[in-house]
Amino acid sequence: MDLISSMNVSASGMSAQRTRMNVVSSNLANINTTRTPEGGPYVRKNVILSAVPVRDSFGGLLEENISAPSVAGITNDQSEFQKVYDPSHPDADAGGYVLMPNVNLMKEMVDMLSATRAYEANSAVISTIKGMAQRAIDIGNK
Repeated sequence: MDLISSMNVSASGMSAQRTRMNVVSSNLANINTTRTPEGGPYVRKNVILSAVPVRDSFGGLLEENISAPSVAGITNDQSEFQKVYDPSHPDADAGGYVLMPNVNLMKEMVDMLSATRAYEANSAVISTIKGMAQRAIDIGNK
């Protein structure tokens, strides 16, 4: 694998982790949203990542760079909503229970840290590749 292919792999990983961070941020921002335009509480979102094969030919690299990054899609979490007893809430049912989003603060924070660390790792790889390329140029100039 050459340096450009390695940078493309890391750039794809950075793009995927940025998408994960955006989705986690949206989940955290809506952790207390009990009413959405679709009706009902906010539904937690998940990012689905997929593997993208690395191609060594010029045509394969061109196709890879034009195609979508390694994010396959964003789906809704199918877990149950939390029921919280709060009869004073405007969205409470007749029994005084409010359906709260299925967002877990601790899980979201772990996902955010994981995405941040993966993004940092890919950034470090790109910095290392740039350093290697600079050293190769310096060798040629001597």
